[in-house]
Amino acid sequence: MKKDKIIYWATTGIISAMMLMSAFMYFTDPKVVEGFKFMGFPDYFRIELGTAKLIGALVLIIPQIPTRIKEWAYAGFGINFISAIITHFAINDAKNTPMIFVLLILLVVSNIYLHKTKSAVA
Repeated sequence: MKKDKIIYWATTGIISAMMLMSAFMYFTDPKVVEGFKFMGFPDYFRIELGTAKLIGALVLIIPQIPTRIKEWAYAGFGINFISAIITHFAINDAKNTPMIFVLLILLVVSNIYLHKTKSAVA
C-alpha cells in the first residue's frame, strides 16, 4: 500500500511539474511561440494548450479532485503526448520524442497507481 502511494505520487508529481513548467513556457517563452509558428499552429492554440496543461496538472495533483475528473486529465494528457509525438515526426523533428515517450509512460503508470491506491482505500 505504501509503495503504491509512493509510486503514484512520484509519477503524478513529475507529470504535474512538467506540465506546469510547459504551460509557463507556453505563456512566456518567445522560442515556444516561434516553435508553434514553425509547426504551423495558430497562436491561439498555444494559449489554449497552455491553459489546458495548467488546469490538467492542477487536477492531477490536488487530492480532493474526484477520480472521474482526474480520468479526463489523464485522457487529455495522453492525447496531447501522442499528438506531440506525431507532430514532431511529421515535421522531421524527432529529437524531442524520447522525452514525450517517457512522459507518456509515466502518465500510464500514474493512472494505474491512482486506481491501485483508490481500490485499496475502498
